[in-house]
Amino acid sequence: MNLKHTATPVLQAQGVTKRFGALVAVDHVDFQMAEHEVVAILGSNGAGKTTFFNLLTGMFAPSEGTIFYKGENITQLSPAERVAKGLTRSFQLTSTFDTLTVLDNLVLAYYRSHYKTTIWNLLTTRTASLHHEPKIIEAIETFDLQDIQSRFVRSLSLGEKRRLEIAMAILADPEVLLLDEPLAGLAESEIKGVLKVLRNQIGRQTILIVEHKISHIQDFAQRLVVMHDGRVVAEGGYEECLNHPEVRRSYWQIEATEDANA
Repeated sequence: MNLKHTATPVLQAQGVTKRFGALVAVDHVDFQMAEHEVVAILGSNGAGKTTFFNLLTGMFAPSEGTIFYKGENITQLSPAERVAKGLTRSFQLTSTFDTLTVLDNLVLAYYRSHYKTTIWNLLTTRTASLHHEPKIIEAIETFDLQDIQSRFVRSLSLGEKRRLEIAMAILADPEVLLLDEPLAGLAESEIKGVLKVLRNQIGRQTILIVEHKISHIQDFAQRLVVMHDGRVVAEGGYEECLNHPEVRRSYWQIEATEDANA
């Protein structure tokens, strides 16, 4: 069940291709997202999903094709320029300051985004007066960080770090939140915690998530896009994609093998 997009898409790719020498990692992909939609890009290792994600976020330049943000051609814009327009990416590996507390990480994320100051200026500024910023307090409550806000990040579990990283990304107040495998390496209880806080953003932001395991996001994503060999092989709802012949052949059988060996 493909969603119908009547308004200008928030994020759109037209005929996007990426070649690395003779390897075609992304092969003429068309893609679009509506405002406040939650979309998951799925695929096995080597399917092209991460490369496509890197094209959307400006980490790679496409070999062919065009990328639009709210109708504007952003194909040649840098990652920083895309962030300034409202697209914020959370990387697969957490990008926090391990020698600072959770609270100070949130302060740095908020003020760097909203006041365009440098990290060095912030690190050399007394931050105690910034701890009561309403947006920061709201983030602490929304992402269940109350009990760990005074801890140094180096002492956090991977799941706690992931919640902090997503909170830092959302403090930048992006219109589109792009998440690169935010559930990778997490225990089941930690996955539930991360998805709980992400659900709070549904209806507030447009969310794109890249994920490997379809079971993790079946109750979270509104639409699935399944990739294989650099192409989109299926798109639609969970049951529709789950039963798609190409998904069963190229993706689900891989998952079934993994489950059998687990």
